[in-house]
Amino acid sequence: MDLQNKANKQSPLSDGDIIDLYWQRDEKAIKETDLKYKKYLMAIAYNIVKDKEICHECLDVTYLGAWNSIPPERPNVLKAFLTVIMRRAAIKKYNSNVRKRRIPSEMTVSLEELEIFLNDGNATEEEFNARELGRIISCFTRSLSVRRQYIFMSRYYAYDSVKTIAADLGVSMSTVNKELAAIRDELRRKLESEGYNV
Repeated sequence: MDLQNKANKQSPLSDGDIIDLYWQRDEKAIKETDLKYKKYLMAIAYNIVKDKEICHECLDVTYLGAWNSIPPERPNVLKAFLTVIMRRAAIKKYNSNVRKRRIPSEMTVSLEELEIFLNDGNATEEEFNARELGRIISCFTRSLSVRRQYIFMSRYYAYDSVKTIAADLGVSMSTVNKELAAIRDELRRKLESEGYNV
């Protein structure tokens, strides 16, 4: 019986096959996306909204967003594509809920760590070019070692806690905090070299 159950367990499709299902307008695409990415997407949402019911709502929004976007868009990296949709959905819910009540969130904590880079009291809104800043940070991230890219993206993109990152890497929280501080310092120097007053 156990062997039969193991044989019946479905292995996730490749991203390319899942994208092909979206292009064929086959509803199996949603099932396959859920099978492969549900746990990952729910973790991203939970890091932001801290509410499992809202996470499920965000998951539905993510699947609908993927269904409505593929086609015409054909993502190069399905996981990153889904991550962007989930983050937007979760941040929208977070912002909606934060107006009603205070919600402790890793998003708030991690963004506070970067606030010094995002605030320039002398700059007007017109002077702040978000696209250019995004390009600089993207180039900076690609220049990091694989380990530091993982730490940076986990903390500031997926909003993972320091504890989670430390557990993933098998190191202490103190080590992760030191590396985050070093990364922020490198980012500050990079932004200053590009003309930003940090």
